[in-house]
Amino acid sequence: MNEVVHISGAPSAGPDLPELLSRVARGDQQAFASLYDAVCSPVLGLVRTVLRDPAQSEEVAQEVLVEVWRTAARYRPERGSVMNWVLTMAHRRAVDRVRSVQASAERDHKAALLERTPAFDEVSEQVENRLEREQVRRCLRNLTELQRQSVTLAYYRGLTYREVGELLSVPLGTVKTRLRDGLIRLRDCLGVSA
Repeated sequence: MNEVVHISGAPSAGPDLPELLSRVARGDQQAFASLYDAVCSPVLGLVRTVLRDPAQSEEVAQEVLVEVWRTAARYRPERGSVMNWVLTMAHRRAVDRVRSVQASAERDHKAALLERTPAFDEVSEQVENRLEREQVRRCLRNLTELQRQSVTLAYYRGLTYREVGELLSVPLGTVKTRLRDGLIRLRDCLGVSA
């Protein structure tokens, strides 16, 4: 049987944490130093089990102890012991840090994926172009022969209205009318809104 032996004869009682926290709430720096000494190791131990990174654990433990200093007046003894109150803060802060690190890593991962994604998909671009060309060809076949000739010469060969008229031996006004009517029919066939 293991028995605890106390040299001074009386068991050493830990500091009165509720009294220390009450004094901390009133701004007593000496009380905070004593409270700090009493809770620092358990806080760091708990945080380290959650985070596993020593540097982040120390940072979070420091944040928790600063929070204890700032919020000591909020402690309610009927809701639990001082140590449980402090360790609950430590656990919450450590879990928040884990979530923050995970969210940051996910954002970085998504950003990296977006940077690698090409601005356009070459294959789908080619398919869309081919489908558009086929649709234009189909719509051109629906034009009258005179309209198709005028549109083809003006827009595919790049001839002016006057040059189209000379090539087809028709007046300039007739070329303009054929082109206007042909373009309106193309627009309607292609489903383009005016």
